[in-house]
Amino acid sequence: MPTLFLIVFVDLVGFGLVIPLLPFYAVRFAASPQEVTALVAVYSLMQLLTAPFWGRLSDRLGRRPVLLASLAASALAYLWLGSATALWTLFAARGLAGACAGNIAAAQAYIADITKPEERARGMGLIGAAFGLGFMIGPALGGFLAGTDPVNADLETPAWVAGGLSSLALLGVVLLLPESLPAERRDGAPSGGRFSAMVGALHRPILSRLILVNFLVLLAVAGMQSVFAIWAMPQFGWGPGQVGYVFAYVGLVSVILQGGLIGRLARRFGEERLLLCGLALTATGLLALPFAYRLPVLAPALTALALGMGLTQPSLNSLISRQAGQEEQGKVMGVSQSAGSLARVLGPIAAGFCFAAFGRNSPYFLGAVLLAVTLLLALRLPRLAPARLAKAGPFGREGGPAR
Repeated sequence: MPTLFLIVFVDLVGFGLVIPLLPFYAVRFAASPQEVTALVAVYSLMQLLTAPFWGRLSDRLGRRPVLLASLAASALAYLWLGSATALWTLFAARGLAGACAGNIAAAQAYIADITKPEERARGMGLIGAAFGLGFMIGPALGGFLAGTDPVNADLETPAWVAGGLSSLALLGVVLLLPESLPAERRDGAPSGGRFSAMVGALHRPILSRLILVNFLVLLAVAGMQSVFAIWAMPQFGWGPGQVGYVFAYVGLVSVILQGGLIGRLARRFGEERLLLCGLALTATGLLALPFAYRLPVLAPALTALALGMGLTQPSLNSLISRQAGQEEQGKVMGVSQSAGSLARVLGPIAAGFCFAAFGRNSPYFLGAVLLAVTLLLALRLPRLAPARLAKAGPFGREGGPAR
């Protein structure tokens, strides 16, 4: 568990390190605003295309080889980013980093291998806590390393630090992480490509609905995150410092919840109830943001968002994992991650369009509507016993083996 936590944490710190620097890359390489936006999206786009491949490979070869390969490639991608001399090399390096981000799906499958169904939410919560820490520390560290001069910012050091952290995580896998998938279970991994994995998931009503819920949640939240800074400037007159503090606060709340409380809450209330509560809190936070003209209103709205996502994401990941058979954990988590990556590509695009066409508050209203629809979908999910969930076969019916 600690090594896995480090792997996901390093991945998200590395991702967060370069996010504040993208506008400065625009200055250095004379990129247009559209090119800067594309530079943000190319990571998620490549992750979308490759996540099922990494998940399927982890079902066939084991989790450890996939973690080793993806971390090694990620380290090279960050080093390439740090030594970029032209705009196309930036796109290539970011694309390579996204294509090699299979360690998240492999880490989720590893958690599923080593936890019982009733303990899975706690394991997924640790991954969620690593996400929160990464997004809290990464941008702040990247800004600190780059310096305060917008023209002569140090864009190389943050990327090299990210590469060094990935190399450190790679060493941790080599020295500390045993394989979690026995050889006999690898032989039974279902064959077929990414398309067959997606089609198989869509033919399972509960699993497909859970993946759709995950997609809609991330679509709304990714849109909110992408426009928050340009929304806060006219709303509060804020600069990068205040926006950074807000994201640090949201990450801190998420870490506390997912790292220490989610397991006990799941045992007491169940993942289904936590999911419903998380969706309601997230929708409430999004709906309250347009009316936040002062900190006393903004703080509760952001807290609701942080608590909502802290409850929603590990509960969803646990429920999705429990709908998969033991021999297909990597494939199913890879399909789910692909849906999430697609949401992270489409969410900012939709939010940016609404921002320009309908005003700065419209992305939050759109997000609240999406979350309301998602809550209705989640309310129709049946409440299944853990023992039944654990028996879901390879692309068979939920609650039973394939037929």
